[in-house]
Amino acid sequence: MRTLRARMTAREKDEQHRASTPLELLFDLTFVVAAGHIVDQLAHSLEAGHGWSALGTFLVVFFAVWWAWMNFTWFASGYDTDDVPYRLFTMLQMAGVLVLAAGVPAGFEHGDFRGITIGYLIMRAGLIAQWIRAAVSDPRHRGVSQRSALGFSLAQIGWLLRLLLPAPLALPSAVALAVADMAVPLWAERAGGASWNPHHIAERFGLFTIILLGESVLAASTAVESALHVAGHKGSLAVVAVSGLVLVFALWWLYYLQPAGEGLQRRRHLAYVWGYGHYGVFAALAALGAGLEVAVLRSGHRLPAADEVISAAVAVPVAFFLVLLWAVHTRLAPGVGTRAVVVLPAAAVVLVSPLATGVLTPTGVIAVVAMICSAVVADTVLCRSREPR
Repeated sequence: MRTLRARMTAREKDEQHRASTPLELLFDLTFVVAAGHIVDQLAHSLEAGHGWSALGTFLVVFFAVWWAWMNFTWFASGYDTDDVPYRLFTMLQMAGVLVLAAGVPAGFEHGDFRGITIGYLIMRAGLIAQWIRAAVSDPRHRGVSQRSALGFSLAQIGWLLRLLLPAPLALPSAVALAVADMAVPLWAERAGGASWNPHHIAERFGLFTIILLGESVLAASTAVESALHVAGHKGSLAVVAVSGLVLVFALWWLYYLQPAGEGLQRRRHLAYVWGYGHYGVFAALAALGAGLEVAVLRSGHRLPAADEVISAAVAVPVAFFLVLLWAVHTRLAPGVGTRAVVVLPAAAVVLVSPLATGVLTPTGVIAVVAMICSAVVADTVLCRSREPR
């Protein structure tokens, strides 16, 4: 901590060697909890054969978690003063995330979003207070800060009023409010360029990727523990466990092969496209965690869900991840990273692979998906090795 109270002014955009702070890493732990609740609830829905009906709830709840993390991350990249008020407001946001996480089961099971909304309100109060503080302390970027505080306040009022709407309007109103919420930074930016560090942002997104991949590892590990108590099926369990680990490792490798920091530094105007596009990237990884958990359980138990659905619960998120990862980086760093000629056909094969479940079983489909992703990694690594240094 630098001082008890510092003047909150924007940090330099090109600050060298900017890395995540211990406070940011502590903040991320609350999202480990929130993401874990989401993965668990989606997995339970998939096990019961209700995956499609839970998809809308999953996307809405995950948006709340992702957007809360995004708001803190971009603000911290520009205004991390690390003084006492900053730390206390961050703690308030952490409390909001934990309340939001506690409300996730009720949202999935009963469509009750009160806990999630209250947590979101607590988190948003801390963020708005930070923007107000920045508006008072930093005249050069006052317009951005004032618009951010106003826009997020109005959006939060909308989320509170949404609780009064009838059930049929729950999903459409959530989509409309999400769009309005994401429009706030775009509107605020028009008052003057926001301050953020490209390499810091790239690192923070990479760390959130690891959090979500960690949920896949944890979910699969928990399911393996349960499946080991069932006699038989040890061979298929081993194949699914190994394939799941290879798959998670391959997706991690692919993500970190993308030169996001350099791309954001050269093309700052694409930051919003890149950042917002990560909603789909991150949601796919969270859904994969649930799919792997169900697939491991299926190797030792009979489940109400059809085998084709279990295969799709792994293959579909992976296919979306491959396409979206390529899409959000292709303009940021043209000619670098995954190649469209490889990744798009690979994603197509992964997407249709559940159709072979009757022949391969879910175990075989997951093994095939892992091999395809490994091949994409190998191609990308070889291409990167040929680039001039």
